[in-house]
Amino acid sequence: MPGIEEYLSEITGNDYIDSDLYTRYNVKRGLRNADGTGVLVGLTRVGDVHGYILDEGEKTAVAGKLFYRGIDVEDIVANAAAEGRFGFEETVYLLMFGILPTREQLDRFSVLLGEMRALPENFAEDSIMKAPSRDIMNKLGRSVLTLYSWDDDPDNLSPENVLRQCIELIARFPTIVAYSYMAKKHYYDHESLIIHLPASSCSTAECLLSLIRPDQQFTKLEAEILDLALILHAEHGGGNNSTFAVHLVSSADTDTYAALTTGINSLKGFKHGGANSKVIGMMRDLKKQVTHWDNEAEVADYLEDILRGEAYDRSGLVYGVGHAVYTISDPRAVLLRNKAALLAEEKNLMDEFNLYRLIERIVPEVFKKVKGSDKDICTNVDFYSGFVYGMLGIPAELYTPIFAVSRVAGWCAHRMEEIVAGGRIIRPAYKCVQKRLGYVPLAEREN
Repeated sequence: MPGIEEYLSEITGNDYIDSDLYTRYNVKRGLRNADGTGVLVGLTRVGDVHGYILDEGEKTAVAGKLFYRGIDVEDIVANAAAEGRFGFEETVYLLMFGILPTREQLDRFSVLLGEMRALPENFAEDSIMKAPSRDIMNKLGRSVLTLYSWDDDPDNLSPENVLRQCIELIARFPTIVAYSYMAKKHYYDHESLIIHLPASSCSTAECLLSLIRPDQQFTKLEAEILDLALILHAEHGGGNNSTFAVHLVSSADTDTYAALTTGINSLKGFKHGGANSKVIGMMRDLKKQVTHWDNEAEVADYLEDILRGEAYDRSGLVYGVGHAVYTISDPRAVLLRNKAALLAEEKNLMDEFNLYRLIERIVPEVFKKVKGSDKDICTNVDFYSGFVYGMLGIPAELYTPIFAVSRVAGWCAHRMEEIVAGGRIIRPAYKCVQKRLGYVPLAEREN
């Protein structure tokens, strides 16, 4: 835009805040304490993240744990696998209602989700096909907001009505994402438009794969690993950015569609749900720069260049590595990595899988060498999720939307919790550090 540089210089000058002021006024920047722990701003029964032990102010690193309603996610995954069934629907039930369902309850709930997957009449044509977007997250958010107009009682904040809205949206997210992707492929990539009706009698993972594949074909292992990814991304405590955003706007008594769109907009960011696409970009660059993927020294040299801001996007960040809470390990990354090994063998991609494992093994030492830090550091779930989606033939533009298909369950559980137990608008404080100025009449201002 012509002349924008003039305004930009004013913005960058007048919006700058000296970092020392945060210390002076004891401001918890990013809602983080000085020791890296999160500022306690609420209570929840939905989820918990455990990555270290705090003893007399000192952190002790431990293997990471993730709990849904007090139940270890590893146990949810293990039991579903032992019984040869998909686990995401059980996970949604647990998060929403706070208890593990009986077999009869799970079957009824799975049927309910299946029946609600279809979008309202003419919605796909009028709201998705006639207004496609290059960005699927953008289209998902717009579609969720538009569903407000298709709801006969959108602003009713009774728990019963909000629960209805939440279950409908959890069921519809896969269909919206798939249709938005197909519209993007047709109108922007100039490919044939292929739209499948959502199956009502299969799992969410199976439904999603069938909707985004022209031939609707997939293997059992492919569906199992997507189901695992959905389980692992469904919830991560109330403090993650998108879930806190849902709590924040829900406390203002906004409608469900606006609240969940807020979560979508947060998740879209590269520092949150968009991080897995950054991992894929980094790995593509690594594979171009490193000749021998099994050569530890070559790979380490590349990682050192990244940390020095001399490789990939010059950000100095090794994407998919490090976490605000986890220290020794991210349990989601461990579970996804173990399942990814099976899929890599099926897809004949073990060389690439071993490259990921090599990076995971050496990156703590590389950090120590370049940064001089003994901080415990581990790969997070984003490190492996993009690789898994790639093996499934899922395009990069769907990585974050699939995250949303899963995380909407956690958002809805937290929204219900805010409706039932909140009752007070969340209003944090900001310290104004702008000095007082007198008004200068227009005629007296310098050009």
